[in-house]
Amino acid sequence: MLKKLILNSYIILVVILPSIVFAQSDSVVMPLWPNGAPGFEKRRNEPEKGDKYISNVHNPTITIFSPPKGKSNGAAVVILPGGGHRILVIHSEGYDPARYLTTLGITAIVVKYRLARDTNSPYKIEVNGKEDGYRAMRLVRSNAAKWGIDSNRIGLMAFSAGGEIANLIAFQSGKGNVQAADPVDRLNGKPNFLMMIYPGPLGVPETIPSDAPPAFMLAADDDPCCAVPVVSLLQKYREAKVPIEVHIYAKGGHGFHMAQDSKLQSLKSWRRSLFYWLTDNDFLNPANK
Repeated sequence: MLKKLILNSYIILVVILPSIVFAQSDSVVMPLWPNGAPGFEKRRNEPEKGDKYISNVHNPTITIFSPPKGKSNGAAVVILPGGGHRILVIHSEGYDPARYLTTLGITAIVVKYRLARDTNSPYKIEVNGKEDGYRAMRLVRSNAAKWGIDSNRIGLMAFSAGGEIANLIAFQSGKGNVQAADPVDRLNGKPNFLMMIYPGPLGVPETIPSDAPPAFMLAADDDPCCAVPVVSLLQKYREAKVPIEVHIYAKGGHGFHMAQDSKLQSLKSWRRSLFYWLTDNDFLNPANK
């Protein structure tokens, strides 16, 4: 009886504790470019639309979530929310995972990138989405010392359509332009590790380079969109002999987010699997440089 009571108390703490810790995290918003996105500077003052789902993004930003005081381990993760390039699912696929990562001692950075499929959008995924993704990585790396981040432990986490932008930046060299006027643009934009949560199919390369970032990926088998890209990337990673961990769940469909409220017990465990992967690969270890 006593053992059962202790176990039940532990379960309650595991469920409640994240919400308590989340409230201790703060956030700061920073534009990707001080004067607006290149070529679209005149649109930087146009207001965004929505709250839970964001659209009309013309002045892309990052929102920085810091771990509780004294808990940072120096790792950072840039997060690209999904939304089909029409909207950004900013809370469920941005702020919620960011707050979870801060409980692990990670500085989390949520990107509001420009949306190529928004109404009357002038942007292209392969051009402007990719540009925003690289700029976010470089901006975080440029602030590594200031924010107490190890520049060799900056990961990229992407959901759904955000995974398509991740496909476009994670498997290239990421080298900056050494002649760029802005020193941020001279830095490398390649992530040190990669986490793909039901990523979209656009941008999946024909082959994975040998210097691809080690990866953690997951999707549900009944996802009509994004199980296939994960399986495809798994095979390409194996051919390149680059470390990868993949979880394919029998049920879940598309867009289950952090799965806190899911009725599927297997889905609820994916955050724990991510934590184990981060731990086993020393990404949470300050000594890993």
